[in-house]
Amino acid sequence: MLNFIIRRTLYSVLILLGVVLLTFALFNVAAGDPAAAVLGKNARPEEVDSLRRELGADLPLFYGRYCKTEALPSWKAGEALQPGVSISEPNGIKGPYLVVTPQFELPEYACRTVRSGQTGYTEFTLDGEPFRTPVTGLEEITFYRIQESPWNSQFLRAVKEIVSFTPEFPYLRILDFGKTITTREPISTILLRGVWPSLCLMLPIFLGELVIGLALALVAAAFKDTLIDRALVLVSVAGMSVSYLVVIIFAQWFLGYYYDLFPVWGFEGIAYLCLPVLVGILCGIGGNVRFYRTVFVNELRREYLRTAAAKGLSPFRVYGKHLLRNAAIQIITRASAALPFLFTGSLLLESFFGIPGLGFAGVDALYNSDLQLLKALVITSAILFVVMNLLADLAYAWADPRIRLE
Repeated sequence: MLNFIIRRTLYSVLILLGVVLLTFALFNVAAGDPAAAVLGKNARPEEVDSLRRELGADLPLFYGRYCKTEALPSWKAGEALQPGVSISEPNGIKGPYLVVTPQFELPEYACRTVRSGQTGYTEFTLDGEPFRTPVTGLEEITFYRIQESPWNSQFLRAVKEIVSFTPEFPYLRILDFGKTITTREPISTILLRGVWPSLCLMLPIFLGELVIGLALALVAAAFKDTLIDRALVLVSVAGMSVSYLVVIIFAQWFLGYYYDLFPVWGFEGIAYLCLPVLVGILCGIGGNVRFYRTVFVNELRREYLRTAAAKGLSPFRVYGKHLLRNAAIQIITRASAALPFLFTGSLLLESFFGIPGLGFAGVDALYNSDLQLLKALVITSAILFVVMNLLADLAYAWADPRIRLE
């Protein structure tokens, strides 16, 4: 059993490393410049540069001493001149010169030039003076800030956001994503504040879907090919076919506005959870009934259930003890896939009913282009999925001891 736990834990660690690489590619490579997305086109170079350095967006991806900077604007042949860039031809000097005026001061600069197809790097200091270089043969020029350690990169920063060591007790910092881009509030505070509303919403939905789905699936399997079975399957398929959004809007109008049975917005008491919980159960129960019915029908064909019935055991013991125990693997698989949503919440339900959970925070971050908060939510959800899958693997070993030997 110990070897099984060690193997599964190492396997989960490898999956987490893959998740880190994937989220890094999404938010640090494909997402573009977060500073430009938040501040807009009219932001001052100092503001863009400061936000980039705070987010680590100016750092090299994996390795390097040169970081992006707005202190000196870049230039490319054939493109329009940016503010601070000019071309002059001083008296007594042959050929035009490119003149780049610093937008703000940096201790040191690095310059990447492409001249006649050859790329070169030069480090220098300006002391407030403009940068000058001959235009002849120059195709492109880009400026960088110089950092001391080449290992200080965006990828290392992404890893440290998940886990890092500190000199103070408890010497370990986990899931420290800094502050949001828009409100400057600590992301850990937002995550902790949003877990409780999401849990209050999703836990009743999870238990309702599981218990009611298992009960109706048992009834459908016990009365297979009868009118009861066909009716349950028909209702389940109809429930799966209706859009989640349609059910939310209809329930708000019919039960909230028309009959005024439930409040439709806010999180001020249990009454505010009744309608979203009801909607969540109605939308999710159809898939559960169909899935568990298929599992139970397959199990009912096994000889051990026929033997148990032939021994004179009551239907309650046949179905409740033998059938459910042997179908536990499929039940655990289905339930474990829904467990992470207990903490991360539902985007639609929380958005339409005004429940300030993590799903609501995710939608708000998407509207405000807050990539830092979005990244925190994505990584947190991925870690929850991996942890729940690990717990499901351990539950498999408990439900079926044969798995321990595999």
